[in-house]
Amino acid sequence: MYFDREHQIEDDIVRIELILHHSKYTGILIAADCNARSTLWHDKLTNSRGRILEVFMTNKQVFILNVQSSNTTFRNRLGTSNIDLTITCPRLLNSITEWAISDQENVSDHSIIKYAITPVIAKVYAENPLNK
Repeated sequence: MYFDREHQIEDDIVRIELILHHSKYTGILIAADCNARSTLWHDKLTNSRGRILEVFMTNKQVFILNVQSSNTTFRNRLGTSNIDLTITCPRLLNSITEWAISDQENVSDHSIIKYAITPVIAKVYAENPLNK
């Protein structure tokens, strides 16, 4: 998803709410350029867009998978920030692992974000002692 910094973030939050409602019985992973900054997702500062997004995510019980890193998700000639978020619901929270910001060169001012997704069915099967 892309949250245009020239638009009100509340409009994008409505889009996320619709996606969450549509996927309430399944897992959902959202990769988004939120153009919102918050120390909650390891940025240097929190801006007004970040505060609004923090409140929404807390109220909707969704999780940000971003972890502390020496790399940032965005960098250009004006500076660096962590405005790109990987968001998931409780159902998939433990299935997403190895989240990392790559230091691999690319043509974008946004960094490559990598993560692994473990199938939930396989995980449940492996943890069930009756399946051994």
